[in-house]
Amino acid sequence: MKQVAPTKTNLIKLRDELKFARMGHELLDQKRNILVVELLTLVDQAVEYEAKVDASLAKAYAELENAVLGMGKLKVGSLASAIDLRSSIRLKQRRVMGVALPVVDTAFADGGPYYSPMDTSVSIDGAVAAFRYALGLLGRLAELKLSITRLASELRKTIRKVNALEKIAIPELAESLHYIQNRLEESERDMFVLMKRVKDRLSKTEPEVPQA
Repeated sequence: MKQVAPTKTNLIKLRDELKFARMGHELLDQKRNILVVELLTLVDQAVEYEAKVDASLAKAYAELENAVLGMGKLKVGSLASAIDLRSSIRLKQRRVMGVALPVVDTAFADGGPYYSPMDTSVSIDGAVAAFRYALGLLGRLAELKLSITRLASELRKTIRKVNALEKIAIPELAESLHYIQNRLEESERDMFVLMKRVKDRLSKTEPEVPQA
């Protein structure tokens, strides 16, 4: 319990502090709920994108392996060096309950066709397309994973604050307020009894007024 003198000034002060603490708890509880919903949404998306990345990379490596088997490693290597594919990544931010989350925008520019289609396996084209698609997905997956990390960190902080208010600060303030209220009521009762006794004593000691 917060040790404070049982005065009316402290009573008013504690009432304001308790009101503010309960308001803060309500706002933090709302923030916690919003963060949980946003975090679960991003986790679901991350699982989906991770599966897409795995499938795309598996397809790309399978196409590449087919091309190597069909044309040989040296020919595939020479064709790969001719590929003119440039990528750019632009980073932005969005905010969720004050938490800065990244937004990754991946773009590609190329100067295809990279090579003559004569004497080349179609698997080369499939591998290039699959790797390009996987790179785009990886940008989004990195965005999701970093966002999840930041939201999870903020959620842990918010939960600690909510618990501190709910289990420590608010009960202590309420207990202190109850203590002061009881002490003030007790003092008022004592003062009332004292004044009544004084009044009774004064009435007994008053001289009788002689009658004419």
